[in-house]
Amino acid sequence: MTFQFRIQLKNVSKPPVWRQVQVPGTFTFDQFHGVIQRCFGWENFHLYQFSPQGFGSYPVISIPSKEDWEQPEMNSMKTKLKEVFKLEKQTFNYIYDFGDDWSHKITLEKILPGEIESPVCLAGKGACPPEDCGGTWGYENLKTVLADPKHDEYQEMKEWLGLEEEEDWDAGEFDLEEVNERLK
Repeated sequence: MTFQFRIQLKNVSKPPVWRQVQVPGTFTFDQFHGVIQRCFGWENFHLYQFSPQGFGSYPVISIPSKEDWEQPEMNSMKTKLKEVFKLEKQTFNYIYDFGDDWSHKITLEKILPGEIESPVCLAGKGACPPEDCGGTWGYENLKTVLADPKHDEYQEMKEWLGLEEEEDWDAGEFDLEEVNERLK
């Protein structure tokens, strides 16, 4: 079977940031994590977890670590998507970077017959926030600063993002072809 998901970054708007993807039902949650990282443009620098409604909801699906005093209920490297996702419209939560707390709502849109060989992004909207920008508050601040070339922090933010003098940050940018290249 093939699962079609809509994954939306929570608490980010103007524009919203979301992706629509299809993945094999036999993928593990760790493989799904990799798909989300590539689709959104995250750089996989931080820990992650899946759970029904975010922190404090169970079961937690993540990578077990000997250093953690609390182990996840389900190992993301062994648990397959088809073991958890059973019904269309079922939702789950994906949290990436426990400091910045990037929370994503995952909605199973369709369960399709047959299994695709590799994941594909069908659609999306909005640029992924830069890694380590300070969560939703930091991202909103970044967009405000970069919208005003006269802002005191404008030049500093452009340098931090590695933008050339003539380059601009576009929060609405989404390139489907580029995302699918990353998924290959």
